Order: sequence, then structure tokens, then C-alpha cells
Amino acid sequence: MHMSQTPRELGYSMPPEWAPHRGTWLSWPHKEESWPGKFAPVPAVFAEMVRALAPREEVHINAGPEVERAARAALQAAGVGTTNVFFHPYPSNDAWCRDHGPCFVQRRVDGRVEEAIVDWGYNAWGNKYPPFDLDDVIPTRIGAEYGIRVFHPGIVMEGGSIEVNGAGTLMTSEACLLNPNRNPHLSKAEIETYLRDYYGVRHILWLGDGIAGDDTDGHIDDMTRFTDATTLVTAVEPDPSDENHAPLAENLERLRSMRDQDGRPFRILELPMPPALYQDDQRLPASYANFYIGNGIVLMPGYHPSTDGKARAVLAQAFPDREIVVIDSVDLVWGLGSFHCVSQQWPALPAR
Repeated sequence: MHMSQTPRELGYSMPPEWAPHRGTWLSWPHKEESWPGKFAPVPAVFAEMVRALAPREEVHINAGPEVERAARAALQAAGVGTTNVFFHPYPSNDAWCRDHGPCFVQRRVDGRVEEAIVDWGYNAWGNKYPPFDLDDVIPTRIGAEYGIRVFHPGIVMEGGSIEVNGAGTLMTSEACLLNPNRNPHLSKAEIETYLRDYYGVRHILWLGDGIAGDDTDGHIDDMTRFTDATTLVTAVEPDPSDENHAPLAENLERLRSMRDQDGRPFRILELPMPPALYQDDQRLPASYANFYIGNGIVLMPGYHPSTDGKARAVLAQAFPDREIVVIDSVDLVWGLGSFHCVSQQWPALPAR
């Protein structure tokens, strides 16, 4: 039987988030149960993201007709124009575009760059929040609209569960990818094969457990992020009485012994954690690691004045050529995610 070729065999790989963007994809928020009793302020937070991003890159928003009307009203109320903002008639179940949105890969052919989309399966983090059928088909709908080739690996994978450094290394977490609620039929080695085949990487690094309050079972984008091919920032919690102290300390230990695809250690910058945030007695997964890298900027979630400035200084060190834009995320994180969780980058195609 002839097996169709994988993206890796065809020369595709996933550009890192800091590579130049054509745009950012968002799925406009509308599911009130995702922010119980506190949905009202959430669209305004999205409007602030659009305000920061649209002058620098396209902003593409998935929204059915009613949601599009609500989105335009929210942007108008915030005084945010729709220049460089594009609406797409794709209804979503929820707003977490990092996990259900398109994963773009690129390859160079005859001196020009081509793009494709990987449409991983999506099951709302282990079937926690059905239905998710509308979210699951969004990448393929985007591919159809733009005439972009779409690959279907046929397994569950969320964008927030992986990080690439653009040079051949991918980082993920055992807590998420080895969870029996994702792909119980696959071994760790088999999952690694999918990661190599569809993200176009050759070197895979595994961290352990995620942070408290994270309903994704330990997404990497709340813990550790690449900021360039050789640098990463990782969240640390110095207070031994905090439940995040031990898992984050263990991840830091692992990172110190890890090497990149060429056998070199990483430059590691430690990112503080904000003070513990609770809503309705529930610990929230508030982490400064959930920033989003856009053209010329980094969108950093703000949580508390006592730590926001320290986190901003670390990110400014990691991204000396980008403006660090802090947007209050206390309301947004009640949905159990922040700016990275709700966004998906669309890498630019370099000029010939």
C-alpha cells in the first residue's frame, strides 16, 4: 500500500513564532460557560489584542454571523478600527485558537517558499468540553478558502502543547502528550514519530508536569517557551509552599541538562510566577509564559503589579528588538488560558 508522504518527507517544517508573520488567527469569544459569571469583560481583552496587533500584521477572526456582529461591536466600543482585520464565516465552539487553529508549515522549493496547514485532531483537551466539532474543522476550512494544502495526521494534538525553536528542536510535556485522554493507542515513541513527521523537527525534549489550575493537562505554553533558537524562558515559583514550586523546579532541572539539536546547552532565563490567582475558589493557571510573539511586539499577560514588572524585564531581555505590550489578563485567565492560548500565528511567505 502506498503511504502518502509526510510533511517532513516533503521538506516542510514549522517556522518559530518569532519568524515574520503574515497575520494572527483568533476565534472570537462567545461561549459564556468558558468564563462563568465573568464573560462580559472578555471581548474587550480581545479588542486590546487586535489594537496591538493590527498595525503590525493582519488579524484574522473566525466568527459566525452573530459572533461577527458582536466582535465588530466590541472593537468599535474599544475604539479599535478594522483596518487589517479580516472576518471569516467559520463558527467556533470556543475561543482557544492555539489548540484548534491551523498549524502552518513551510518548505523551500526552487527558490520560493510554499506553505501548508497541518490539521491535527482536536477533542477539547481529552473530551472535557463537548461539543468541539466546529473547532475541529477550522484548519481545513481555512485551507480551502486560501487554496492551501492540508495534511491530516489523524491524531489529537494541540498547538499549546508544543514549542519549536525553528532549528530542529521541539519541546513538549509528558503530562499532556502521554495523557490517556489524548491518543491512548500510541506509545511515546510513536508520538515522537508524529511530531517529527508533521512538524518537521528532528530533536524532541520532554518536560514533566504542568502548572496548577491548567485544565489542558500540562501545556508547555504555561511553563517554558523558546524565545530564539538557543534561548528559553521558563516559569519558576520560589515559594516552597506553592503547589507550582515542585513541578516548575523539576522542569528547570531537566532544562539545565537538556541540549539542542546540535548538542549545545540552552541559555535559560527564569520567569517569575504571579501571586496565586483564584476565582470562585479555583486556582487559575496564571503564567507569564503564556505570552504571544507578534511582528515587533510581545503581548504579555498582566496579572499583578508585584510581579508584572519583573516578568516584563525578563521578556525585554529575551526580545531586545520587540516592544513588550502588557495587557491585563486577570479576566481572560478565568477561562483558563491567556494570549498564547487564544492566538495562532500565520507565518509570512518570504519574498523570492
